[in-house]
Amino acid sequence: MFKHIFINRLKVLLRNKEVIFWTLVFPIALATFFNLSLSNMATVESFELIPIAIVENDEYDKNFSFQTAMTDVSQGEDPLFHTTLTTEEEAIKLLEDSKIDGYIILNPSVELIVKESGINQNIIKSFSDTYMQLTSSANYILSSNPRVAQDFYNSLTEWKTYTKETPLTSSEPNNLLSYFYVLIAMSCFYGSTFGNNEIMYIQANLSTLAARINIAPVHKLKIFFASMTASVLIHFAELLILLVYLVFVLNIDFGTKTGLVLLSTFIGSITGISFGAFISAFSKKDENTKTGILIGITMLCSFLAGMMYQNMKYIIARNVPLLSYLNPVNLLTDAFYSLYYYDTLKRYTLNMALLILFIAIFWAATYKLIRRRKYASI
Repeated sequence: MFKHIFINRLKVLLRNKEVIFWTLVFPIALATFFNLSLSNMATVESFELIPIAIVENDEYDKNFSFQTAMTDVSQGEDPLFHTTLTTEEEAIKLLEDSKIDGYIILNPSVELIVKESGINQNIIKSFSDTYMQLTSSANYILSSNPRVAQDFYNSLTEWKTYTKETPLTSSEPNNLLSYFYVLIAMSCFYGSTFGNNEIMYIQANLSTLAARINIAPVHKLKIFFASMTASVLIHFAELLILLVYLVFVLNIDFGTKTGLVLLSTFIGSITGISFGAFISAFSKKDENTKTGILIGITMLCSFLAGMMYQNMKYIIARNVPLLSYLNPVNLLTDAFYSLYYYDTLKRYTLNMALLILFIAIFWAATYKLIRRRKYASI
């Protein structure tokens, strides 16, 4: 009997075009749009030469050290500035027309004139401050002990770094991946529509089909279990198709722990379906209203997990940390990112344990709601 119910339920679910669209077609389309809009974000902040002007006056003409410094930062393999040598009047005009970010005039000290504050202006100021500090140090050292002049000039060409960057893990951080991870988590919870359908299929007061099924000499929970198994199979297969599309078409990196990624996806699918079954069993509204509630809750959880605004995830974690653990979409998103970024499984294990706890709660509540529900007439 289980096999018969399972196979027939598979056929019914595969004919439900609306559910297949929201659980398979829509996530793939959304992933494609994400890829188109986010693919160039990694290079948006690539460095461009900073346009500046140098006022040519008598102080500049006789300051050979400053001329050398400007040549070094404006030429070579990695230039910093695009420099224009001009008069003060022309420099003012260029600045007003926003053709340069600032101009430098020697009077006789280095003076920086800018129109507004920003990253480029800060870089120019940092350069001018560094030049002034080195010049002041050089003048003081050479006036105090001229015999060390050669050693001092040699030291200027031998910059030393006293800090070392040590990565936390072997993987490079990539915040853009979180958008795709939360997309998978959202897709898992779109499986709640399957859970909703299974409750509509088993509750006699919700549909005429369910009324006929309840008359059949088969235990309601056996029918429910067979139907839910069919839903999990179809939904997990859809999620596998989505993963294949993300990995092999969009080249999204999930790290090297492929088995755990699949396990996380499977647990996410069960969580989403059991969540839908719980909400449907709890609510006495019609099917369309329940579907709207499920999608609304899923989108809210996805928003809090950083789908529409990435920093929202960290805002919640910093200000309302408990909400991060009560949001199953966030837990699943964090589990995927933990597999990619962290070398240990400590954080991943916590996320999975909480998701399994959610599954147990949803299943227990659903079982209690439908187990002894009786009807005056069918």
